[in-house]
Amino acid sequence: MTFNKLAIALAMAGISTCTYATNGMNMEGYGPIATSMGGASFAYDNGTAATANNPATLGLMTDGSRLDLAIGVLAPDVAVQGGQSSGGTSYVMPGVGWVKKNGQLTYGVGMYAQGGMGTEYAMGIDSFQTNEGERSELGFGRVIFPLAYQATPDLVIGGSVDFAWAMLDMKMAMPLQNMAGLITPTGQGNGTIMGALDGMIHQGVYSNARLDFSDNSDFTGKARGFGYAGKLGLTYKASPTVTIGAVYQLKTSLGDMKTPDTGASMIVTGTGPNQTIPGKITVRDFQWPETYGLGISVQATPDLMVTADAKHIGWAGVMKNFTMTYSASGDDVTFALPQNWKDQTVVSLGGAYKVNNALTVRAGANIADNPVPDATMHYLFPAIIKNHYTAGLGYAFDPSSELNVSLVYAPKVTQTNSSFGYTVTHSQTNWQLMYSKHF
Repeated sequence: MTFNKLAIALAMAGISTCTYATNGMNMEGYGPIATSMGGASFAYDNGTAATANNPATLGLMTDGSRLDLAIGVLAPDVAVQGGQSSGGTSYVMPGVGWVKKNGQLTYGVGMYAQGGMGTEYAMGIDSFQTNEGERSELGFGRVIFPLAYQATPDLVIGGSVDFAWAMLDMKMAMPLQNMAGLITPTGQGNGTIMGALDGMIHQGVYSNARLDFSDNSDFTGKARGFGYAGKLGLTYKASPTVTIGAVYQLKTSLGDMKTPDTGASMIVTGTGPNQTIPGKITVRDFQWPETYGLGISVQATPDLMVTADAKHIGWAGVMKNFTMTYSASGDDVTFALPQNWKDQTVVSLGGAYKVNNALTVRAGANIADNPVPDATMHYLFPAIIKNHYTAGLGYAFDPSSELNVSLVYAPKVTQTNSSFGYTVTHSQTNWQLMYSKHF
């Protein structure tokens, strides 16, 4: 089995499904322990989800092994005002992690869906579009190999090497003139495709265009790309009750996402017969951004811990344009869909109260700004959620097994595209469940 086939097999097995935007395209939290506390996770032991959060916190666990089996559901409610609601209302997110602490070293492996976004519309949104469906589904996942080292009694340093993949489906319609206007350099192609588009525009009988590549699966995408990334982190016990954490996540190095040679279609419609050009889509230089942040946890009483994180997500460095090349019969054109996202600052606040030896209750908030400008917000990619309010609990059946659950509500955000005038609303209700075994 080749490396790429192995990655696809892992994704199809449910390790990384397509998910929905929260903090931009990031999840609001990884693992139900952190998620129930607003996503704060940089400065306390939150299980194997630390592989996706701050790998240094793995060094805070007790000696032995831990296995976490998790599942989550993101339930977005997206609608275009005056149009229709998205049918993409439930996105399943499995995850699994195993770590072992042996003296000063902690190591293991974790597999998690990192984030993404997606929508499903039964028909085109505006009057210029066809009556066929439109959809987007972007998934991004990692297999993570962490290592944490107890450098001193108070200092743990950690890092991870991440194998990453991205998968994308898209059915997108727009006026033919608009699609031609996205070609970069402006109005240029190698000849055949650009000439055909020009001819159809000048005929006056073709008004709409579609890019279509989708395998209609919740576990894979028609266009796929693979690469790597990594993280560095630390925790420092500043006092017996205060721990400080810091993390830096590198920008990914992903290869281009590509469909098979005839895995995509460019379809031009109007009053004349539909024209279909089968071909290949290559999504150019799609990357996950660098992220860095600081966190603190305070054991205020033997039963009460409060925690807070602040992190910076560098969307501006990776989401200036969404660039795709369409290739057919030896010809190609490149489309650049402007994004111009802003960097995002996220503040996570949370607390955990130990009711008794078995039960712990948690609550928190995740406060963020919207990274998507009005002028480039698209109804297929409305990553416009701002704040999340979270709660959860953990229950220990015995010293070796426990169950943790989180519930997240993200209030409705409304945004109008200032270029085309349509308005999108987006809210979410999400949950995660995790069973843990210590041995």
